Amino acid sequence: MSRVIINLDALQSNLDRINRLMASHGAAWTAVTKVLCGNAEVLGALSDMGVRSVGESRLSNLRAVHRVFREPETWYLRIPGMSMCRNLVSLAQVSLNSELETIRRLDEAAGMLEVRHRIIIMIELGDLREGILPGGLIEFYDTVFRLPNIEVLGIGTNLGCLAGVPPTPDQLMQLVLYRELLELKFKRPLSLISAGTSVILPLLLKGQVPRAVNHFRIGEALFLGTDLIDGGVLPGFRDDVILLEGEIVELKEKGLVPQGDSGVTSPFSGVGDTTAQPGRRGYRALIDMGQLDTDIAGLSPIRPDYHVAGASSDITVLNIGENTERLSVGDRVRFRMGYASLLRLMSSRYVPKEVTGGRQRTVVDDSPGNGQQAPACVQPAGRRTKKGRDAC
Repeated sequence: MSRVIINLDALQSNLDRINRLMASHGAAWTAVTKVLCGNAEVLGALSDMGVRSVGESRLSNLRAVHRVFREPETWYLRIPGMSMCRNLVSLAQVSLNSELETIRRLDEAAGMLEVRHRIIIMIELGDLREGILPGGLIEFYDTVFRLPNIEVLGIGTNLGCLAGVPPTPDQLMQLVLYRELLELKFKRPLSLISAGTSVILPLLLKGQVPRAVNHFRIGEALFLGTDLIDGGVLPGFRDDVILLEGEIVELKEKGLVPQGDSGVTSPFSGVGDTTAQPGRRGYRALIDMGQLDTDIAGLSPIRPDYHVAGASSDITVLNIGENTERLSVGDRVRFRMGYASLLRLMSSRYVPKEVTGGRQRTVVDDSPGNGQQAPACVQPAGRRTKKGRDAC
């Protein structure tokens, strides 16, 4: 059957590369592990590698982090819902926020648990996802600064994740200026500018990120090594941390263009190679995975002469040309994948995950269900302090 292969040696290599980049910039970073979907084996490996700051977007995954890590610094990266605030405060020391009423609810929850909850206030800079509008900065911060159980760590933004517009140095400098404005207005420091994500790394490598941007949230570059601006792989990164192996369940020479009228539209049309000419023949390999398991459009066979012809819910068809490798039924074909494909694969209970490299090789059942320390002292979740006392 098909399986996901997770290479801990490649993961360590990318982790070391990020640590060096952060050190050269004087920044801290949080490892975004949401693609792991709580996979205990890989989380444990990250802990062994020295990761201490972990970012997640699901409370169940944060619980998995706490089971594996010893006193991690935990970040909740999705804008929280009001109904989850008490659980969030018990599991995450830091959260990203843009709604005043939700922050008030977090303040109440932190008071009940006798802890201080730290937040980054997100600013809208053009991606049109989360963030308050810059025109409301002063009033928003003035209100939040008055909440007794909330500490504002800094200012942040999200760029490139929704609209896909590449970030610019001007946008980052704009965020730096907003922090300066707030510090001058309120006479209190904001220690973090959390604007760096994987999409910012190409700018960092070119020396185009302001030094004041001192916190990064990195996931895709850690696990895939992707250059999200120029394409390909980031310099010094590896793209083989996580690969997909598909098992061939049928292999036959066939025509490459369907016969008959195409009046009935497949529910999964639009995926695959449409360049084949009528009359051409070649070997077609059926792989035992489909749209139920992953985003097939985001898969790329390792061999450049193999092409995805299409996919249904359970089967992916691969054109492999003349079959020069002499593949047969039962052999496996390897794929790289995009971030969306990786997310769906890791959350699928149908595709086993195999961890290789490092100290062991283990098949891990999937159950849906470093970071350098940031330059702020964050109270470990679940550890209670007396109200009004800063234990850091």
